[in-house]
Amino acid sequence: MLTDTHTHLNAPQFDEDRHDVIQRALESGISRIINVGFNRETIPSSIALAEQYDFIYSTVGWHPQDAKDMTADDLDWIEQLCSHPKVVAIGEIGLDYYWDTSPKDVQDRVFREQIRLARKLGMPIVIHNRDAHHDILQVLREEKASDVGGVMHCFSGSWETAKLCMDMNFHISFGGPVTFKNAKQPKEVLEKVPLDRLLIETDAPYLTPHPFRGKRNETAYVKLVAETAAEIKGLTLEELARATTQNAVTLFGLL
Repeated sequence: MLTDTHTHLNAPQFDEDRHDVIQRALESGISRIINVGFNRETIPSSIALAEQYDFIYSTVGWHPQDAKDMTADDLDWIEQLCSHPKVVAIGEIGLDYYWDTSPKDVQDRVFREQIRLARKLGMPIVIHNRDAHHDILQVLREEKASDVGGVMHCFSGSWETAKLCMDMNFHISFGGPVTFKNAKQPKEVLEKVPLDRLLIETDAPYLTPHPFRGKRNETAYVKLVAETAAEIKGLTLEELARATTQNAVTLFGLL
């Protein structure tokens, strides 16, 4: 009963074998999948995937890398789509200072607009954070994001940052990087995160866990993340799966 809380199965990397990838996920014990739409291109295909499979859900949001392209019409469109029964969160949204494809002030504005929309609609948010820990925390605090909470997707920060995020009603999610042998900080943070605040994900087709690192990631591999997390937490795989799935069900209102 595992849940992959962040994947991109609508990505072109899966065009040739998407159904097989989804079947392998089911065979690996994944019962629910949250697929992420993040711009004009990916949002419609993400929702279409959720409509096709009853155990797949979708998010809708505008990625910080694409922030410079988002218009007021796009924000209205996202708001309309949030009424779809399979749309469970706004995201992924946030700040990305690594790729720097959109000006920081534009990223900031687009991020804040979507948090305000989430608060208006009462929906959780999925946060993308790349090299922007301080500014992410500041925006979340100023925009009262704790009113809706959400998830820090593929968390890469310190324990101090994780504590601040949890204080603002956010779950901490880990993906493939926590399985890497040199991933000292992610493992230490995961060990300290309370079980009722923990989520797992793949971010497929990216961030493939060990031992498949360097190859295309897929949702079935969330089991590898779960096994690592269970070992770090001193739990059985079943205990870890049950807790993280319940967290996802509660946070996103899944069936």
